[in-house]
Amino acid sequence: MVCTLDKSKVSTIKKALKALGKKNFVFIMHNGSFPAAEGENTGFGTINSDGGKKFIDYAAGLFDAIQMGPAGKTKSTDSSPYTGTIFSNNPLFVDLKELTTDKWHSILSKETYNTIVSENPNKNTNKTAYSYIVKKQALALSEAYNNFIKTSDKKLMAEFDAYKIENDSWLDKDSLYEALTIEHDNDYWPNWKNSVDKNLFNPKTIEEKIEYGKRLDEISKKYEKEIDEYKFIQFVLSKQNAETKKYADSKGIKMIADRQVAFSDRDSWAYQSLFLDGWCLGCPPDYFSKDGQAWGFPVMDPEKMYNSDGTLGEGGILMKNLFKKMFKENPGGVRIDHIVGLIDPWVYKSGKKPMPECGAGRLYSSPEHPELGKYAIAKMEDLDLSMTSDKEKRVKTLSDEQIKLYGRLIEKIVIAAAKEEGLTKDAIVCEDLGTLTNPVAAVMKKYELLGMRLTQFTVPTEPDDPYRCKNITKKCWAMIGTHDNQPVTKWAKSLINTHEGYLHVKNLVEDLFKEENDKDSIIVKMTNDAEFLRETKLVELFACDAENIQIFFTDYFQMNDTYNTPGTAGDKNWSLRLPDNFEKMIPINLPQILKKAIIARGSKFAQENKKLIEELDEIQ
Repeated sequence: MVCTLDKSKVSTIKKALKALGKKNFVFIMHNGSFPAAEGENTGFGTINSDGGKKFIDYAAGLFDAIQMGPAGKTKSTDSSPYTGTIFSNNPLFVDLKELTTDKWHSILSKETYNTIVSENPNKNTNKTAYSYIVKKQALALSEAYNNFIKTSDKKLMAEFDAYKIENDSWLDKDSLYEALTIEHDNDYWPNWKNSVDKNLFNPKTIEEKIEYGKRLDEISKKYEKEIDEYKFIQFVLSKQNAETKKYADSKGIKMIADRQVAFSDRDSWAYQSLFLDGWCLGCPPDYFSKDGQAWGFPVMDPEKMYNSDGTLGEGGILMKNLFKKMFKENPGGVRIDHIVGLIDPWVYKSGKKPMPECGAGRLYSSPEHPELGKYAIAKMEDLDLSMTSDKEKRVKTLSDEQIKLYGRLIEKIVIAAAKEEGLTKDAIVCEDLGTLTNPVAAVMKKYELLGMRLTQFTVPTEPDDPYRCKNITKKCWAMIGTHDNQPVTKWAKSLINTHEGYLHVKNLVEDLFKEENDKDSIIVKMTNDAEFLRETKLVELFACDAENIQIFFTDYFQMNDTYNTPGTAGDKNWSLRLPDNFEKMIPINLPQILKKAIIARGSKFAQENKKLIEELDEIQ
């Protein structure tokens, strides 16, 4: 759309967004989904590429920011960005083409680069080729490193040395893990046969500390080159990321990062002494999963997070350093995935089901639990033990002091990190979808955190459902769907001529066509017309009171493919990309949608914006 609209027309759209009270209009697309420029499709997207910058140009003027997915290094066997490393960035985000230029002294040959592009098995589709590019990217970056260390560019070498020193707190451990994956021919450390290697940073005795130190020196010397190569790749990424940020800033686009609740295998190995032994993070049994969700992620030990005097312990310092890095690199803010997992996490015993009868519970809300009770902030007298249908709401009373204890990670780590990097707490986007425990809701309210309202999650039989248009408040982020939802085009088609579809349509008509006399005719039409339902769902997004709007790339470009289906595995997940020829795609008709959103606010509001409506009509 932006490519075909001149500045005055984009200005009209921005005026309409402002009239509707929208402060931020943000595009969501994970890094791997970025398109490639012609002849540059290696099998994986990156915003650092020419294709990425081409999309920044496209988004400039209309969108305020681009929300990316988690940026961590993923496993060779798992492309999910939500299991990536907390510090190291994903090597797949390196733009290989740039390494073939004079800027990097052509440390990657054009022949190698062109071969990767020509042999990409998905070069003619809008899908990543994950298994292919993981191997090819590693070989290409190894070639680049070998040539880099032969260059005589003293300035670049000095930059690399400074980078290694500045980031040694995490870079040394991450690169050492890389060496051990070579040593054991396996990047999953629980499968390593050497128990010393499993516990290099988790000695229990003085003798073990001495023994592990010797092993550390041995591995560091044996794999000195491979360790330095890992650090070099992170160095390249840091430079490319900084340059891309500068380019985006020049176009008025900010970057919003995504912090997953998980820790990667690499992180759980490096910091295992900080985790609660024998416990994992998951989700309790609910409507969607009768046995709960066993994620298998480690849980920070509360006693390592904070000292007895309330100051940050070793674990708390680690977490704060993580968020400081994220806010520094992403001045647009940070989206925190599963905020419940930071404030009131559900934990279960390793090897058991995440069910209460198997010993699972809320880490800070289980005063009656024989093992978790010592961490409880809620006391027995705060619980309503008579509740059977909604046990997640059983914490009924909390003092201000208790709310502060539940929120100390938010206050002392997340908000503090944002402030130290010059940002406000409005730069924190909280994924709070689903059932919130009362402690989480209390913390969100106390610290005025901005949560999410996902309109596709509306339960149409509940008049007070928080995701319904009429109930969405100003201080939040609203969107139709996230990376885990069907695109709105597919969602609408699935509901045509169904009872559930009728219920959704009835609510939409009540909320958006309040002054229409013949609502029944509109209901009948929308119940049978997928295009009308899709468009109205988009109108709802902009007509609601939310000040901040996000839209996922599949919804904006009217795509039919789903990016990720929770609870399933396979190459289909996380592989969808924006097609390389995306400029030729037909995006949503934003002027038409905004016009209808203004009209949906009522005749008085529409009359006040009559001229704006006419301007929007002209640019459809």
